[in-house]
Amino acid sequence: MVPFAGWEMALQYEGLLEEHKAVRQSCGMFDISHMGVLRMRGRGVKDALQQLVPTDLFRIGTSEACYTVLLNESGGILDDLIIYDRGWNEEEQTHELLLIVNAACTTNDMAWISGELGTEDITIEDHKKDGCLIAVQGPDSATHLEELLGSTLRGLPQFGHQQLAIPSIGEAVMARTGYTGEDGFEILLGRDAGIKLWETLIRKGIQPCGLGARDILRLEAGMHLYGQDMDSETTPLDAGLGWLVHLEMPKEFRGRNALEKQTQTGARTRQIGFRLEGKAIPRTGYPIYERDSGGHEKEIGRVTSGGWSPVLQKGIGLGLIENGCSKSGSTISVEVRGKRFEATIHRKNILKQLKGG
Repeated sequence: MVPFAGWEMALQYEGLLEEHKAVRQSCGMFDISHMGVLRMRGRGVKDALQQLVPTDLFRIGTSEACYTVLLNESGGILDDLIIYDRGWNEEEQTHELLLIVNAACTTNDMAWISGELGTEDITIEDHKKDGCLIAVQGPDSATHLEELLGSTLRGLPQFGHQQLAIPSIGEAVMARTGYTGEDGFEILLGRDAGIKLWETLIRKGIQPCGLGARDILRLEAGMHLYGQDMDSETTPLDAGLGWLVHLEMPKEFRGRNALEKQTQTGARTRQIGFRLEGKAIPRTGYPIYERDSGGHEKEIGRVTSGGWSPVLQKGIGLGLIENGCSKSGSTISVEVRGKRFEATIHRKNILKQLKGG
């Protein structure tokens, strides 16, 4: 167990390699109840939240979701989140959104959103309270959950979600989302129902997984971690998240002017994925070097996330380097404990690379 964002979290259960193998080859589950779940309601809630994110929220409809980022006025990333459109409630005459945010950012996110919107027509509250959020991930995850539900999940697409009743357990919101690069589901339940689901899945033989496996799984899939791969000083364009920025939409949002200027001047940094040669393991903050035409090495950036990939049997990482430096396929070097190791820049999502996607 380790302290994490004010919570006591399991670093591992069976062991990182066993847990990684379970998710990549079969199915594993994660207790992610530390994540924040905020509920926003109001007649114009979508228009209101659109003021704070660069992604067009009107591209998703009821029972759909999208990944995006909260921005400050300079375009810096305050947090990354998933927004679930719960649709219009005819009885209450209100539109509802659920926001899944990072644990360490929950309080600040709620205060930021409330302060920026400044309207009594929109309410925002802690929706999870003492409830549970459980992620079931891996190629066999749908099969296991269908057995539990007694019904198919084929109609639930990626980033789709629905309210349902799990027999003998209780009501839940189930979303086809995750942080591992595999097919999977994230399930929001009340406290008692969450404990029942966890114990039921253990009896079914599903492997509990900790923070260690979760971190390397997301790293192999090229997924960002807030506070390491991006922060309030990093714009989406700096962090390689330009696909989240929809400047073609006419709506105004925080940071739009800064991002428009940056598209003209160019991003200051570029995010890369890389794999190391040898048995070294890169860690956050390690310097990255490029060799110039004269054979001299200069520092061009830093590792933002790193670890050992069981898939590649090599050290892998994400890094931010100066824009215009080494391109994909180029050789760079990473300093690990005072020694430099060669590394090759590759696509951030090594799973797609290996599968030919």
